[in-house]
Amino acid sequence: MKNVIFYSYPKCSTCRKASKWLVQNNINYQLIDIVKEPPSKKYLELALIQFSLDIKKIFNIKGKSYKSIDIDILDLTKKRIIELLSNDGKLIKRPFLIINESKLILGFNESEYAANFK
Repeated sequence: MKNVIFYSYPKCSTCRKASKWLVQNNINYQLIDIVKEPPSKKYLELALIQFSLDIKKIFNIKGKSYKSIDIDILDLTKKRIIELLSNDGKLIKRPFLIINESKLILGFNESEYAANFK
């Protein structure tokens, strides 16, 4: 059995699709509102490691929060990126799914979810 933490935003249609998929596939998960309680620095560091080749994948680049910061994130240190993300859950790509404390899936892609829950 996998330990699954699912950071979601209730108004996000992609998050709702991902949640529905998890329920339909009998995957138990801990649901956390990403805006009220952004992922811990530990999970954000894991995201930076996993997506080190494309840091922008961690950010919700289409959202208002991202557009309002007016910063080139590629110029930021890892420490500053973690600080930004931990202070504003709306900056983070969602859903933000953690499997067994070690694997991250950002966004929702049905085939990617299926591959990780076989």
